[in-house]
Amino acid sequence: MHTLTHTARWTGAAYLALAAFGMAGFLLIRPQLYIPGNADATLAALHSHAALAHLALVLEVGIVAAQALAALGFYALFRQDRPDAAFGVAAFGMANAAAILGSVAMMTTAVGIAEAPARAADAAATVAMLFQISQGFWTAGGLFFGLWLIPMGVYILSTSRMPRALGWLLVGGGAGYIAGTAIGLGWAGAPSWLVDALPLPATVGEFWMIAYLLIRGIRTGTAGAPARGTMVG
Repeated sequence: MHTLTHTARWTGAAYLALAAFGMAGFLLIRPQLYIPGNADATLAALHSHAALAHLALVLEVGIVAAQALAALGFYALFRQDRPDAAFGVAAFGMANAAAILGSVAMMTTAVGIAEAPARAADAAATVAMLFQISQGFWTAGGLFFGLWLIPMGVYILSTSRMPRALGWLLVGGGAGYIAGTAIGLGWAGAPSWLVDALPLPATVGEFWMIAYLLIRGIRTGTAGAPARGTMVG
């Protein structure tokens, strides 16, 4: 198998793992453990669903590992044609992994306090605060997740390795992620439908990218017309 195609396949596998761990941990399990605005209910949920809480930690660690591996995979995949785009994807991907790692630390501490409430003067308030900080890491990480999609899309647009429509979708989706993060942080009482809708093009682009990497891999041969090492033009 061609080296680039092999790299594309394992990068797609890491990206798929990132999506699967994220949906299972952040979208499905976390809402069962963290009840915003209700510290006592959050503590009770962690205490009564201890196994689920530890599964949430494992999945969150899996997100960090998958994100880091995907970032390395894209660097290996892009560096020959567009080293600046490769560096951008890897750097922003690792920054996002670091943000989620901060969330892991907060959740780990929260679970530990829930298992031994005597460690904190007000266990419920402490656990709720730790989960809120964890949520803050995810919100801040949205900036980097948007940023890593932009050089990914620019690489596609500046080469002939993947469909151009995918490149435009990733660039637009990355901008949507950034805009959604900025609006959510900077606009008090921002409509949730707006904040949630802005990253939707990115979600479509990401699943298209995952499917393309796993099924097609990458177009081999010579990269497109733009000069070697440039992101635009």
